[in-house]
Amino acid sequence: MKIKSQKDFWSGLMFMVAGIAFAWGATNYSIGEGARMGPGYFPLMLGILLAGIGLFVTFEAMVVETEDGEKIGKAAWKPLFFIITSNLIFGVLLAGLPALKIPAMGLIVAIFALTFVAALAGEEFKAKEVAVLATVLAIGSYLAFIVMLKLQFPVWPSFITG
Repeated sequence: MKIKSQKDFWSGLMFMVAGIAFAWGATNYSIGEGARMGPGYFPLMLGILLAGIGLFVTFEAMVVETEDGEKIGKAAWKPLFFIITSNLIFGVLLAGLPALKIPAMGLIVAIFALTFVAALAGEEFKAKEVAVLATVLAIGSYLAFIVMLKLQFPVWPSFITG
């Protein structure tokens, strides 16, 4: 069988590998059942769903004809760098890095930093739009994680809250 869309084929394989890895990793936890879910239930179902989507996309890449075969282009290094960097910065700012004496800056500062650094990955950067997006994300995250779920992690920098 001939691959008719390289992008879809390799994307589907990537989804299948990630899904199988999540499902396999979830088997180390108690799965439970639908009525009494264990900690491994959600990652198992998510992994199975992701692998299923990958299987469908891979199958479609071998069946559906495309105009030019949708060849895979060169690697997008700039977006890759800024997206990974923004996630690392988020983690460090959220919890701090005691080994390097970096204090926890909290959820709000971490979300603003994540949004601004990730926005650098795009073709154009509009500070006003990014600031609005960061504000909406910060408020939404605060409401979802702190108010509704009552999770216990720093919201503001530790030098402000004491």
